[in-house]
Amino acid sequence: MIIIPFAAGEANLDWLALTDALAAGHALPKAEIADTFLYRGKDTLLNRSAWIDGLGVAVKAATVFPDNPTKGEPMINGAVNLFNDATGALEALVDFHLVTKWKTAGDSLLAARRLARPDSRNILIVGAGTVGRSLYAAYSAAFPDAEFTLWNRTASSGQAMADDLGIHWQPDLQTAMAGADIITSATMSTTPVIKGEWIQPGTHVDLIGAYRPDMREADDTALQRARLFVDSFDTTLEHIGELKEPLATGAITRDHVLADYYQLDAFTRQSDEEITMFKNGGGAHLDLMVGRYILDCWTAAQGSQGS
Repeated sequence: MIIIPFAAGEANLDWLALTDALAAGHALPKAEIADTFLYRGKDTLLNRSAWIDGLGVAVKAATVFPDNPTKGEPMINGAVNLFNDATGALEALVDFHLVTKWKTAGDSLLAARRLARPDSRNILIVGAGTVGRSLYAAYSAAFPDAEFTLWNRTASSGQAMADDLGIHWQPDLQTAMAGADIITSATMSTTPVIKGEWIQPGTHVDLIGAYRPDMREADDTALQRARLFVDSFDTTLEHIGELKEPLATGAITRDHVLADYYQLDAFTRQSDEEITMFKNGGGAHLDLMVGRYILDCWTAAQGSQGS
């Protein structure tokens, strides 16, 4: 059984190859997924499981202890357990944070490679958190000639991150959106910050941050103006406010959501002027695909070192 830590595992990975692995994973039979939660006061144990015939089984176990930072400990800990498809044997334990980082940004990057204009040169990151940094790395791999701009609700942390990455800081979101070919948003907002009237024709919009029924990053106008895609119907339509709320109010209808990754051939841009939008909802099946990619890269690297 192999144990893959964060830094050593990440050294073997490539963003573009990961998106190819995600595409290949969705060509296999559809995943069976299930989540379980256990609670002790404020503390939580989350298990997210997926089984894909031909790829194996993953159980992503995470503990969330909100008081840990006051003790100098991380709030979230965990591991992804990978089991062999043929025998059910435990093959690897992969660092939870490694899988989550590469899954979250790689999930969005696969859509952007299909939906954004290939000549996109101006990329706006909305949100100065950990995911924003991952998005900078991922999008830089697919759009190496792009210039990046950052907007964040809290100016001090936004300016600090922009300075650290060596990218442009723009304190006004409407101005930042006016010059963007790609907008990738990872905020914790419960009130939409992406206004549809501010999106320019030809823009690709990538929505990541909302993950609860009370969370939204884009308003109804934004969704109505765009051709809308998701990573998974099962994890987005009825669970995340980004889509659950406008579907419930009739702002959009179910047929407005055109495809998920199990219809990857439908992820196409029809013109340079259209607005495309992708909602990243995640899911244990993506943890399995990414975990398997990490294990394959680890095994290949160990083999090359031994030869």
